Amino acid sequence: MSDSEKLAFREKVGYGFGDTASNIYFQFVNIFLLYYYTDVFGLAPTSAGILFVAARFWDAINDPLMGVVADRTNTRWGKYRPYLLWMAVPFGLIGYLCFANPNFSETGKLIYAYATYIGLMMVYTAINVPYSALMGVMTPSSKERTKLATYRFVGAFSGTLLISLAVRPLVRELGGGDEALGFKLTMGLLSIVAVALFLFTFAWTKERVKPQCNENTSIKQDIVFLFQNRPWIIMVIAAILTLSNVAVRGAVTAHFLKYYVGDDGQSVFWFLDKTSLMLTSGSLAFIIGIFFTSWFSKTFGKRNSLMALTLLNGATLLVFYFIPPDAFYLMLTVNALGSLLAGPTPVLVWAIYTDVADYGEWRFGRRATGLVFSAAMFAQKMGLAIGGGLSGWLLGYFGYVANQQQTPETINGIRLLFSVLPGVLAIANGIILIWYPLSDDDVSSIEAELKVRRELSNPA
Repeated sequence: MSDSEKLAFREKVGYGFGDTASNIYFQFVNIFLLYYYTDVFGLAPTSAGILFVAARFWDAINDPLMGVVADRTNTRWGKYRPYLLWMAVPFGLIGYLCFANPNFSETGKLIYAYATYIGLMMVYTAINVPYSALMGVMTPSSKERTKLATYRFVGAFSGTLLISLAVRPLVRELGGGDEALGFKLTMGLLSIVAVALFLFTFAWTKERVKPQCNENTSIKQDIVFLFQNRPWIIMVIAAILTLSNVAVRGAVTAHFLKYYVGDDGQSVFWFLDKTSLMLTSGSLAFIIGIFFTSWFSKTFGKRNSLMALTLLNGATLLVFYFIPPDAFYLMLTVNALGSLLAGPTPVLVWAIYTDVADYGEWRFGRRATGLVFSAAMFAQKMGLAIGGGLSGWLLGYFGYVANQQQTPETINGIRLLFSVLPGVLAIANGIILIWYPLSDDDVSSIEAELKVRRELSNPA
């Protein structure tokens, strides 16, 4: 590996800041938005479920479009970096508005929820698609990109840890017992942090990989190439299953702990209630797991590691169904184990996406990095739409009524949504990866051949 392919520590940290910002929003929305809509804002769970599906399907459609736009952007800052500058402030503003809690009628609240949530998803796409694609052009080295992905997800789960640790106490303290005010002020504070982090990412990163000169293809050709890319197809299916799992479990986490475990908001450790303690301990275990990524990748390869860890994580999710409500510390232990196993998986996934982009360039002579990443994000958003919709609809089906004592049937339904359904989706995800065709040796050969092609195509 040449010195020009290596990334400086500050650049890796700067790139990681971007996913800290992204995950502040992603985890806030994934863990608390359904609860906020049903128990604070006053929407019916079925209405919230329909909103999640509509907004996330619309958002998913925008991902490939944003990828195409980003691939065809040319500025003095590169193709992808400028969007971090242009979209940072809108990103902060729309996140705040999503939790602003205006005093509207029931219909007005539903319209407001649609407008702000769809707006949030569109701005998230406009900044996150270029951010994700940036990893593929910061260095041509697959090994360096795997290291970069590690920094990215340390940043990501630092954001997750911040949400797990701080949101419930901040809502309680800033709101003074008024949850609506607490959510509003907490999101306002966190949105300022997210904007600042994206601006650091813009300032501390650089694009280096230049495309081959013969890339004048149409959008139609790009899409055809994408669907001929077998590794991409497998990863898309896996992404849908992964994010369906994440969305279902995340959406009912607060409900599970409030109504099954009996979290009354009182501190059980330091200033943390049961919900905050479970989220925080899980996030810490996840971050520890991330640091084992390099060992797993070198020892077993990226594909085999991802497959095995996903299957094991699925098994821990299934165990939750059999834990009684008074065994909270057993829940913490199982949750931490599952999070530890899951820690390396997003690093491996996003490193594999860069390999998929390399494969597309090697196979078809077209490096549509933005399209590959945005199409992967499209699949993830589809998973979020499916999982978010299922969680809202099934809560309604099981008879959930906000802020009331739940029936045994409803409690059992919440348990199924928190454990069995996510576990089955995770196991299906692991099985799908059997058909992913690229070994690490294949990736190394592709990388070496592309290096020669680029040198011939872009002579000094």
